Amino acid sequence: MPTDVKQISEVVKNESGFVDKLRKEIGRVIVGQACMIDRLLVGLLSNGHVLIEGVPGLAKTTAVATLARTLRLSFHRLQFTPDLLPADLIGTLIYNPKSGDFTTRKGPIFANIILADEINRAPAKVQSALLEAMQERQVTIGDTTYPLDKPFLVMATQNPIEHEGTYPLPEAQVDRFMLKVKITYPEKDEERQIMDRMALTAVTVNVEPVISPEDIMRVRGVVDEIYMDEKVKDYILNIVFATRSPAEYKLKELEGLIEYGASPRATIYLTLGAKAYAFIQGRGYVTPQDVKSIGMDVLRHRVIVSYEAEAEDMTSEDIVQKIFDSVEVP
Repeated sequence: MPTDVKQISEVVKNESGFVDKLRKEIGRVIVGQACMIDRLLVGLLSNGHVLIEGVPGLAKTTAVATLARTLRLSFHRLQFTPDLLPADLIGTLIYNPKSGDFTTRKGPIFANIILADEINRAPAKVQSALLEAMQERQVTIGDTTYPLDKPFLVMATQNPIEHEGTYPLPEAQVDRFMLKVKITYPEKDEERQIMDRMALTAVTVNVEPVISPEDIMRVRGVVDEIYMDEKVKDYILNIVFATRSPAEYKLKELEGLIEYGASPRATIYLTLGAKAYAFIQGRGYVTPQDVKSIGMDVLRHRVIVSYEAEAEDMTSEDIVQKIFDSVEVP
């Protein structure tokens, strides 16, 4: 790969041509939600799982399914329920009484993109099985470990307003998600487009595949080569360390409000996410604004607030925003 910034920028310009085509194809189905679509692309290009949170009816499931169709990737949607078993997810061994042998029946986890719909409805054993798949990109059935297909991504959704029959995701599993994206209602003109396009008894929209799995793996190599200045690297470190020791960054008002700061995984994902975000903007170098653009989605689920913060109605997002507002930008 080239090492000169101009050469890298030229490679990125050539390789990122599919991004606009992909957005256009997804736009045939999804109106608005540009932020969510860009975050899905960032997760795809940086090999990171994405957790999408929003009220019902905001096209979370449709967006992920449409993305899979435009990428020529295998796709499985899993509706998580309280009675789901790990075998329903990863597969199981089937006994044949005639031969006395066991055969492996692989579960729906064996696909490129997994949509874990309402992931917080799954019990602890299912979440634990999913954890191995997300972190190790492999699953174990019986005594055998099976690698998962490449690329492999979990796109999970959860409903923030309904708590009956749900199992809050443990911090260890939430931390495995590179991004936590919160989506909101569309604008009035966007909803008018949705009404005109979708308020029909039969709606069929075909999308064309834009890029293959082999192309995605190649493009990930390009993302790795995107240039990041030493000052931008220091900026990322300062942001993460400010969540752990806010007083050292002139944020004494945050002392006592943060129970646990962001882990080193946040540093890794901020770096990868900023590079991927620069790529979809068609640039071969990372700016501090790229870090800011992706930073909230990387950090909002990694900063654990204290009881004192909850008493003051301070959320992790409020704290992360204060950090971004206060830490010096290079």
